[in-house]
This record gives sequence, C-alpha cells and structure tokens, in this order.
Amino acid sequence: MVEARAERGAGTRLLTVAAVGKLDAAAIAGGVPSIALMEAAGAAVAERAVALLPPGGRALVLCGPGNNGGDGFVTARRLVEAGFPVDLVSLGEISALKGDAALAAGLWTGPVQGKLPEDLSPYALVIDALFGAGLSRDLDGVARALVETVAATRLPVLAVDMPSGVDGDSGAVRGAALAATDTVTFVAMKAGHLLEPGRSLCGRVHVAQIGTGEAALAAGLAASEPPLHRNGPDLWGASFPRLTGASHKYTRGHALVLSGPATKTGAARLAARGALRVGAGLVTVASPVAALAENAAHLTAIMLRRCEDPDDLDDTLADERLNAILLGPGLGTGEGTRERVGVAAGAGRNLVLDADALTSFADDAATLADLIADGGGQAVITPHAGEFARLFDGTTVPRAADKVARTRAAAALIGAVVIFKGADTVIAHPDGRAAINAHASPYLGTAGSGDVLAGFVTGLLAQGMAPFEAACAAVWLHGDAALRHGPGLIAEDLPELMPAVLAGL
Repeated sequence: MVEARAERGAGTRLLTVAAVGKLDAAAIAGGVPSIALMEAAGAAVAERAVALLPPGGRALVLCGPGNNGGDGFVTARRLVEAGFPVDLVSLGEISALKGDAALAAGLWTGPVQGKLPEDLSPYALVIDALFGAGLSRDLDGVARALVETVAATRLPVLAVDMPSGVDGDSGAVRGAALAATDTVTFVAMKAGHLLEPGRSLCGRVHVAQIGTGEAALAAGLAASEPPLHRNGPDLWGASFPRLTGASHKYTRGHALVLSGPATKTGAARLAARGALRVGAGLVTVASPVAALAENAAHLTAIMLRRCEDPDDLDDTLADERLNAILLGPGLGTGEGTRERVGVAAGAGRNLVLDADALTSFADDAATLADLIADGGGQAVITPHAGEFARLFDGTTVPRAADKVARTRAAAALIGAVVIFKGADTVIAHPDGRAAINAHASPYLGTAGSGDVLAGFVTGLLAQGMAPFEAACAAVWLHGDAALRHGPGLIAEDLPELMPAVLAGL
C-alpha cells in the first residue's frame, strides 16, 4: 500500500538502487550536505515511528554498518527528543562506521548494545535500519541470526528504506528477511517495494522527501532508463478514451473475440463482455457453427457471427471496421489456433493473444514473433507464469532474472507488449518501458479473471489507446474492480463493476 507520492516531478517513476546513488551524489554536488540528507531521512522515519508507537511505547532501533544504520541513529535520537524510551543495537563496532553514519552515531548519547536483548517483549516497535535497499548479497552469520530472531517475535517492524534482507531492485529475499508493518523510503519507490515477495514484506510504504531537489531527481531518473513506472491513472490517464458530443458506437471501435468450440465458449463471452463494458462501441463473437446456439443463448448486446476456420476468419476481417482482435480464451490449442493467429496478425489490426493462443506456440516464440512482425499491427500478449514459461523458456529470456527484466526481455523478443500476470503483474513494451501494478486484489485468483482482463485490453485498443497504455489501464481497472468487490468475487462480476470503476476515474 502506497501512502505518499514521490518527489514532485517523479510522477509514477520508480528508481533503481544504482540510480539512488546517482541522485544522492547529484544532490550533494548541488550543495546539499550529505549529513542533511541523513538527518532528513532519520526525521521522516521518526515521524512515522511516533505515529505507530503508543504513548510511552518503547522502541528498539537496529542499526547496520552503513548509511542505513546512520539513518537509524538519527531516528533513535529524534525519538528520545520526542519523549519515547529507546534501546539501540548496533551490528558491528561503532568505531568502524565511516562518513555520515559515524557523524550520526556520534550525536547519539544513549547506550549502544552489541546484541539483541534476551527479552524482546517490552518493545512496542522495532525499527529496522540494518541494510536497506542496497543489500548486495545474501544475509548470513550474525546478521541473518539477528533478522531471524526478530522475525520470529512477530513484533511490529518499521523498516528504513527496505526491510533488511529484501533486494531493492528485484524484491527477492536475500537469505532471510524481516516482514515490516510499515516501510519509509525516500524520494521515490523502488521496484523491490512492488515486486513479490518484497511487496508483501514491506507492509504500508510511505515515500518521504528529504530535500534532494529537482535537479538531483532528474539525474536519478536519467540513471533509471528505460523508465519503470508504478502503474496507475497518472501513467495512462491522459490517453484514456473519453466521450464527446460527437461520439457514437462506430467511433468507439469494433472488437472481435474468437470463440472456442461447443461447451468451451464461456471464456470468449467473458472477454467479449469485458470489451463491451470497458467502452468498445461494438463487440462481435466469432463462433464455430456447433457453438452458435450456445453462444446465442447467452449474448444480447454482443453480436455473433459464424467463423468455422481460418478462411472464415480471413473473410470476416475483410470488414476493416473490426479494429481489435482477441484470440485465445477457450479457443483450443494446436495448428488451427496457430493458423488463426497468423491470419489475425496478417490483417494488421490491434491484436490481443491470451491463453490457448499462447500455449499453441509453446517452445516456438520465434514463429509467433515473426507473425507479429510481418503483420505490422500492434499486439499485446497476456501470459500467466505457466504460459510465460511455456512460451519463453529456452529462448534468450533469462530465467534467473527479476520479473521486470524477464518481462522486458520477452517484450523485446516477441515484438509486443507483454502483460506478465500475477500478484505483481508487470507490463513491458518492446522499447523497454515497463510498469509494475500494485493496485489489485488476491480475489482475482479465480477462473475466468484473465479472460476478462484480455477483454478489457481489447476494448481499450478498439477505442484507440496505444498498446502499452491500454495494457496498463486494463490491468489497473481490473484490479480496481476486484478491490471494490472484495470477497466472493467471480469473473462474471468484473465487467459489471466497470461502470463504477470508470466513474471513479
């Protein structure tokens, strides 16, 4: 949960750990004393700690051997000044601290303990200032034992920058990690705050400003290229379709959704309903003959037409008003689906591929990439983890990389926008732009949810949104609907929640 916005000018951008170093260096070069940045960071953490502590509650501050530990010393001093009892544990000798961390430690007048107290029950809050986002190796030895001991107590933890043990760029756990109830980070969020498991371990994330200034921020953003964003309306709202007095159904696009065979038609109808509810002016389901009656029994505002084979699809696409095509939900796997994808891609329309359309190209991403490139259209693919692995394992997409890196590599390889679905959905464009979605609910883990998402993307493409923006918007709207509904959500609910979601924009 994000409770504060990034520095003015950062907008939705996320910073890499390396870029934070560039930002700090630029701020210092611009005349901001480095100790002033540390004092501001510690003050921000102390302010949040005061909000979390009960009156007179005792805090335990854990300080590491670097600048994160220096922030902890400032936090401890500020809490004492505010009237709270504080105990401080330093991981390593104070005499070994350098630079600003040494200065901050020198201003702490209380005792410094070299190990955890045996009894941690008196503490109302633990402040984790051990390692922060820049941890570069797995925790081991004394540090890991300390983290595991505190984690076992389940005491409330306020993390400074990042819970210790969480990688700031990938969100991965480096050996062991603390689970924070709240995290205070500085200037802008990092990917590790939004990628799992880091996101779950960070708790509520608060972004504090520490006076780095706009020029330093610009240096940090320049070092974080290609851009990585936190997904939300600030990213894509300017291009979101809006009706005017001249709008009518033909100006809002016509989406085509291919249906599977009889008894396997529900997924296509869910997607078609999603496309219609998100604003497409017209939606048609293209159905095999044997499934026409089944589809007709369930469709009203959505049109229906016969489409038995790839040749029929080619004939259907002679109507150039059909400007966005979705293939995959319930379509079936195999050569017939591959041929349909080839026909749709060759038509040069906006194309969304999900589910069976992706599985049909398992271990053959190169062929799919060629079809997308030859068609000249704009494509979005929407794999979950299993589909992603089937399509991209064995290619140049690295298995061991973090989710953002893998999604970027997949988008570059396939030549399409990739929505890598999951609890921490990542959207990436072939040019490297990417976004992480944190606006969602675990209740989306239900049958048919992904089909509706594919329909949302298709409906937005039909209305003229560019693929990356349409993908980001669809993911956010999908998540917002689930957050509004809560427990008991089923896929059929998602399109019906769109009026309230869209009104909320």
